[in-house]
Amino acid sequence: MTEKDFTEADRYYDAQKKVKEIRGFYEHLTVYVLCNPIVIVVNYMVSPEYLWWIWSVMGWGIAIVLHGLKAFEFPPFFNKKWEARKIHELLEKENKRRLESNHGNKFE
Repeated sequence: MTEKDFTEADRYYDAQKKVKEIRGFYEHLTVYVLCNPIVIVVNYMVSPEYLWWIWSVMGWGIAIVLHGLKAFEFPPFFNKKWEARKIHELLEKENKRRLESNHGNKFE
């Protein structure tokens, strides 16, 4: 397997993963759109004096927005660049910790 094949396989895997994320968002959105009218009707049938369906729609709506932002890579935080920076930061901390512990043992 050549480097080009490996890169092409990685690109295909990444694209496949992305499509699954987007599909997951659309499935989540579909359930939201189908379930909330039922929640609203149940609220009006059971306790019309208190409109609690608003909290359900708003709370779940926030989750939908966050899911969409993640699926379509809109968030300014927790994206691929952030992940790479965080991995680098953690590796640097671990290397520094190991160096300090190795130097400490040599001088004792």
